[in-house]
Amino acid sequence: MKLQPDDIRNIGLFKYYRLTRKWACKTYNLTDGELELLIHFDCLGRFTRDDYIKGTYIYSWDKHRWENLRKNGWIEVYAKRNKTTIKFNVYKVSAKCKYIISRIYRILLGQEDLPVSRRSVFSKNNSYTDKVFNKAIDNMNKDLER
Repeated sequence: MKLQPDDIRNIGLFKYYRLTRKWACKTYNLTDGELELLIHFDCLGRFTRDDYIKGTYIYSWDKHRWENLRKNGWIEVYAKRNKTTIKFNVYKVSAKCKYIISRIYRILLGQEDLPVSRRSVFSKNNSYTDKVFNKAIDNMNKDLER
């Protein structure tokens, strides 16, 4: 069954995308560009370093991004280069990354609430932004309960 644009709009999938993205980035110590690139990689399944280079054209340039993603366990080698049949390493997103992306989807679909406990990244209310995000999270959770 193919979804029509109005069907997708009625789901309201992107209504709270910015808030959810900011929560995920702050919680998991990622930049916006890194998170969106990981979502792109997740959609690809398996990818090469060349796919990474092509995928970064629409993001701000960060020459350390690839190594940071690898070093922090967000992407991992799926198949190592062997110089005969596989000319380049093939990568995939890690299980940790898949979990986070799945959690983001569940939150956007209203199947899971954004955390508002004392352990939440915005719960300390240290800044004005934290207070605003806490209020927005409360409003989001109430809206998605309906």
